[in-house]
Amino acid sequence: MTPMQPVQASQVSQATEALHWHGGQIEAAARTYPDAPLPWLDLSTGISPWPYRVGRIDREAWHRLPSIEGLKALEEAASAFFGLHNPEQIAAVPGSDIAIRLLARLLETDRVSIVSPSYGAYAATWPQARHVSFAAARNADLLVCANPNNPDGAIIPAQALQRIHNMRIVDEAFADAMPTESLIPHRNGAVVLRSFGKFFGLAGVRLGFVIADRPLIRSLKTMLGDWPISGAAIAIGTSAYRDTLWQERQKRRLLRASNRLGRMLTTYGLETVGKTANFHLCRHEAAASLFAHLCRHGILVRPFSAEPSWLRFGLPGSTPDWHRLETALNSWRHHA
Repeated sequence: MTPMQPVQASQVSQATEALHWHGGQIEAAARTYPDAPLPWLDLSTGISPWPYRVGRIDREAWHRLPSIEGLKALEEAASAFFGLHNPEQIAAVPGSDIAIRLLARLLETDRVSIVSPSYGAYAATWPQARHVSFAAARNADLLVCANPNNPDGAIIPAQALQRIHNMRIVDEAFADAMPTESLIPHRNGAVVLRSFGKFFGLAGVRLGFVIADRPLIRSLKTMLGDWPISGAAIAIGTSAYRDTLWQERQKRRLLRASNRLGRMLTTYGLETVGKTANFHLCRHEAAASLFAHLCRHGILVRPFSAEPSWLRFGLPGSTPDWHRLETALNSWRHHA
């Protein structure tokens, strides 16, 4: 590793400002910390560090337009994985982030409540929404929440979500490793979003799903058109959702790593605010200092401008990555 150069407070502030919106911004971090050792270790997203192994994709998936039959097979495979018994209630989309923005057009309303803190795309999609706790969200025409929540991993019991009679959008991007918490088997009219990239570690495929009643699914599919996702995404997704042995192995691997990460962070004085199988959200009064220290060591975690004492840590994926994180935390503790 190259010697670490001191970073001015203004640089720390600049990095936090650039990186607080969402994770994965390695390029922005590298510009702010040009002396950091390469390659960067990205722990800022909550994406599994163990991606599904993509096999050979038939060249026809690239050469031909995606087929209706292929899309149907993908949606049936995903339905089985989600515990959805009616594939007519699911639509594949090019990432759940796009689905959020499309649903805002299909479910037009002036009274929206977002259970907060939460994923930043909700506020960008509904800028006039109220940001409230779940207990205070019942008067809205449309309730939007993540469950498990992002960034703090909080879980709203399915029974509580079922009892709400207004329209609900429940984003289950981090639910794949925790299937018993899913609302899908008991939706009661709710719209549920699922993400492929987090659990399967293939965020670049840009694949997600909307589960809803058939009239909304039909409207969404009309809006998306005949080829909503690529042939390659269909091939990869269908294979992954049918691979039950890999899925069970991935669930165990994520949960073990999450527990290990929690123990490590506690050892170095960080308080866990919340967690999922994919990440831990921690609190420390010197979070800004720790964020900058980790960046100087080429490790990117997720800061939050609205909560300066928070940092979110994703899972290291290899023995060298675990060692690198622990070495940086140990160095920070001895120099704090």
